[in-house]
Amino acid sequence: MTTTDRTHRVHHTDGTDRTHHPVDRRTEHRTEHRADGAGHSGSGPDDTALLPPAEREEFLRRMHQAVNGFVDEPRRSVEEADALFEELSRRISALVAERHHGLRAPWRDNEATAETEDLRNALRRYRDAAERLTRL
Repeated sequence: MTTTDRTHRVHHTDGTDRTHHPVDRRTEHRTEHRADGAGHSGSGPDDTALLPPAEREEFLRRMHQAVNGFVDEPRRSVEEADALFEELSRRISALVAERHHGLRAPWRDNEATAETEDLRNALRRYRDAAERLTRL
């Protein structure tokens, strides 16, 4: 279903009718900063996310399933959500560690020969990655 398919008229309390276009998050484009500091225009799949898209969708699917089971089995639903959150936390921690290694490698591996420009770029990548982490 496209955004156009979901467009509908909304009658406002001021007596006006306006067409409402819900935001389709799958096609919304914006500039993101990758954890390695490179900018990315949102023209393609969101490869700037920490979790790969398929993995992110699987976690979301599983959480949705846990939430949907609440009415029939509330305790089991919360236990599933807890286990999923723990699994997701471990996965994100591992991915952050990988990104940290990727940020560190270029300037630490060539410590003796790192030029000021290389160090400036490394600092910029760290700043961008730290800012991104604070927005989680």
